[in-house]
Amino acid sequence: MNIVVIEDEKPAARLLIRELEKIGLTVQETLYSVGEAIPWFIQHEHPDLIFADIQLADGLSLEIFEQVEIKSSIVFVTSFDHYAVKAFKLNSIDYLLKPIEPSELLGAINKYKAQQRNTSEIVQVLRGSFGGTNYAKRLMIKVGMQIKMVLVDEVVCFYREDRGIYISTVDGRLHLLEENSIDAVIKVVDPAKFYRVNRYQVVCIDYIEQITQLSTSRLKLSMKNYTDEVIVSRERVSEFKSWLARN
Repeated sequence: MNIVVIEDEKPAARLLIRELEKIGLTVQETLYSVGEAIPWFIQHEHPDLIFADIQLADGLSLEIFEQVEIKSSIVFVTSFDHYAVKAFKLNSIDYLLKPIEPSELLGAINKYKAQQRNTSEIVQVLRGSFGGTNYAKRLMIKVGMQIKMVLVDEVVCFYREDRGIYISTVDGRLHLLEENSIDAVIKVVDPAKFYRVNRYQVVCIDYIEQITQLSTSRLKLSMKNYTDEVIVSRERVSEFKSWLARN
């Protein structure tokens, strides 16, 4: 497990690293500011797990994750609890208040491991819905107490909201998917048809109706029968254009 710590107080960073080492984990990198962390995540492969203090000397660590699309799971560590709602809208799995209790730290690690097991199990279930190709043809959705199937060809967009994964279908309906990870879905849908445009949304090329260039160097997509805003994040624009050209 690769771990990065973001903490501006060196004694607090050393204490957290020691506690992680006690449970057999090694910290790959320690970052001390927003200004240091943003270029680091742009230039390096993202770790499995990040422990991030929220209030840093030059700003909030939340700014890092708003500017860079982080693929890691995040545990926020802070002396304050009033950032909890905003933190959980990011890819966070836990929110620990200082001083950290060893039992709470171990609990956060166990949450991460459980999340990874669930993702692996979901991928295996989705692989059971394969047709004649290597990609899923059907997805499971929850309707009341029933589990139903939706054809992948009918999916306009996958999106994450309130820690759940939803799908919007071409008939304009929204469905809760039977899992909570976009990463699990993106592994089994056809990459020639589906592209992850930002941290929260994956779109189908067949249902893109209009592309608008924004002044911020980002792209805005209009999707068939899907009214929520879809923005291609700045760092993905070039790759997205290449994907469109290939497919």
